[in-house]
Amino acid sequence: MAKVLIKADSKFPVSRKRIRQLVSRVLKDKGIKSEAIVSILVVGNRKMTSLHQLYKKEEGTTDVLSFPYSTMDKSASTPGFITPDQEGLMLGDIVVSFPEARRQARVKNKLVDDQIDFLIEHGLHHLLGIHHD
Repeated sequence: MAKVLIKADSKFPVSRKRIRQLVSRVLKDKGIKSEAIVSILVVGNRKMTSLHQLYKKEEGTTDVLSFPYSTMDKSASTPGFITPDQEGLMLGDIVVSFPEARRQARVKNKLVDDQIDFLIEHGLHHLLGIHHD
C-alpha cells in the first residue's frame, strides 16, 4: 500500500487518483510490499528553475527532480533516515514541472497525463535507487 501526498496548484490539472494508482503499481512491480510514502509536487517552470539551480547547480528548468529521504545504496558512508515501522518506508519527494510535461507531451504527441505518469515513474525509480547513465 502506498501513501501518496500530492500538492498541485489548481492551474496545473492533474489526476490525483491516476497518480496514486501509478505509484502503487510501480511499487508493486518493483516488489515493495511494505507501506511506502512518497510526496509529489507539481510546479511551474519558475519554481522548477529555482530548485534545479539550488539542488543540481544547473541553469534553466528541468522536467522532474527527485529527492530521496534515504539512500538505498548499502555502500554509502552515511545511512539515511530511520522511520518508525508504523509510518512506513518514506521514499522521498518527486517534483514535476507541469509546463515541461505539457511541452514534452506536445512534442511527443502524447496526452499530458501520460507524460506526467512517465515523469513520476522516472522520479520514483530514482527514489528506489534505479538510475540511468
